Amino acid sequence: MDTMATSDTVLSRAVEAADTTLPMPNVCVHELFEQQVARTPDAVAVVFGERQLSYRQLNERANQVAHYLRRRGVGPEVLVGVCLERSPEMVVGLLGVLKSGAAYVPLDPTYPPERLDFMARDAGLRLLLTERKSRHLFAESGAEAVCLDTDWQAIALESATNPVTTASPDNLAYVIYTSGSTGQPKGAMILHGGLVNYLCWAIGAYGLEEGASVPVHSSISFDLTVTSLYPPLLVGGHVELLPEEVGAQNLLAALRRRKNRGLVKITPAHLELLGQQLAPHEVAQMSNAFVIGGENLLAENLRLWRQHAPATRLINEYGPTETVVGCCVYEVQPEDPHSGSVPIGRPIANTCLYVLDADLQPVLPGVAGELYIGGAGVARGYLNRPQLTAEKFLADPFSGVVDARLYKTGDLARYRPDGILEYLGRIDSQVKIRGYRIELGEIEVNLAAHPGVQSCAVVAREDEPGNRQLVAYVVPGKEAPPTAAAVKDFLKQRLPDYMVPAQCVFLDAFPLTRNGKIDRNALPAVTYADVAVAARFIAPRTELERELAAIWMKLLNLEHIDIHDDFFDLGGQSLMAIKIVSRIREVFAVDLPLRNLFEHPTVAGLAEVIDKLAWLAPSQIPSADLGGREEITI
Repeated sequence: MDTMATSDTVLSRAVEAADTTLPMPNVCVHELFEQQVARTPDAVAVVFGERQLSYRQLNERANQVAHYLRRRGVGPEVLVGVCLERSPEMVVGLLGVLKSGAAYVPLDPTYPPERLDFMARDAGLRLLLTERKSRHLFAESGAEAVCLDTDWQAIALESATNPVTTASPDNLAYVIYTSGSTGQPKGAMILHGGLVNYLCWAIGAYGLEEGASVPVHSSISFDLTVTSLYPPLLVGGHVELLPEEVGAQNLLAALRRRKNRGLVKITPAHLELLGQQLAPHEVAQMSNAFVIGGENLLAENLRLWRQHAPATRLINEYGPTETVVGCCVYEVQPEDPHSGSVPIGRPIANTCLYVLDADLQPVLPGVAGELYIGGAGVARGYLNRPQLTAEKFLADPFSGVVDARLYKTGDLARYRPDGILEYLGRIDSQVKIRGYRIELGEIEVNLAAHPGVQSCAVVAREDEPGNRQLVAYVVPGKEAPPTAAAVKDFLKQRLPDYMVPAQCVFLDAFPLTRNGKIDRNALPAVTYADVAVAARFIAPRTELERELAAIWMKLLNLEHIDIHDDFFDLGGQSLMAIKIVSRIREVFAVDLPLRNLFEHPTVAGLAEVIDKLAWLAPSQIPSADLGGREEITI
């Protein structure tokens, strides 16, 4: 066979398959919003509990913020931080920054102050939109804080008319920080043109129409929120902002409260959680579409909806932050398998996907290679990271467009003979836990900074199917070795909660490969000895405690459990909490409110609650929808 001819044929087919050309408006995101305001000024745009904003009200307040920012020198290519909890003020702030011509940097107020300070300094923020209770988080950053609550009286003096647009589709829309392998997060620079391309495509592909209701339940620092927040506001729909407290439980309550949502954007972990809590009769007409993204999707997690809500569209959306949320989608079909990974499908509009070998040549269908992404959504690069940008954003040799680039994803993929793309995993050490992209190297760098840590490694383990968690392995120093609790507290001061390992295992030395590197495949599974915190082991004393401990041991994959061990210190998280509550319902015939597990996170404490509930009539059992010791995040 002629190797050169085969290579040319593969390239020709790849380029042909990548042709997804579709005209898009040559405007910025806020201009599309302003057009919708003109069409439906009195329609509801934002709902937050009992509060509502119409399109006119939202637009006018955003305009006032924009004029206020412009008076302070804000314009195209200027970065403005936005650190606000989910609220109407958050939407006003985001649109206000865009209308000013600037780009926003989303800053989650729940992040550790040290991480927020780094992002503010790295982005060179001169201005920051926040609220009084979060202002202290940036006291050392040097940014001028504009509080949308206490400063609103001054902001309200500005004009409510649309400011003249100064930004273009080639200007920055936002810079969103993701985990970085060097130990520090990195900011991906997203352009208006790429964002508009994704949003306009999503509106058509997901069938959003005027009046559509979409819940917003995730952080603005997670680009999943882009899909929930902007498309409804560009078609005359409304967004329902869910309170920060109790996280995923608020989403569950919102979905039960209102049927026929326009779409719901969730991660596979969200989907599994919902499947644990919803009864079959509840899922029909819950949402027109579930758009699922953030990590590998398994068909097993779709069974509830495929069986009991066949009209609900189930769409697997793939895409790194560096290419605007989603660049590839697959809609599950009735005849598709009911087990295994769901394909990631085909590229969205004006997007090119190539599976290439080490020489950047397209591989044959069925052959695995690295996935490269080209087209309208490719980011400008990483803020202040020219070397990393050069490594990850390469010249596009296939499109024939001057200055076009490909993003090197680090993902393994292959094309099926029918042109459908399959995701096969990662090439590097990057992992995804509950939808969050995590560089293990960033955790290791921060963990190594602990004075009591001699050496360390962090891995993502899945010793029990469906329960993937981060585990830190530590060789402690000889002087003052730390405890597992001390290690986790140390990391919580530096990293978001989703990056803090659930378990910490102490070793005398690391197993090594023949080349002298840490043999990560030989690292031991977590045992009770690694996580026990009690000075004296107290075994279950009653039959109820023994049965409850057995449930915990099975789900937590532990050999023993002290009745006073804290569920969350043992590595428990919200998805596992849902499973425990469901198992308790089966074993004890008790409908245990989820908040009870957060308020009584030990076998001893929970056994008392179960014993009490077993004597109550069903009407006396409190609601399980909301409440809890801490926010439930997944």
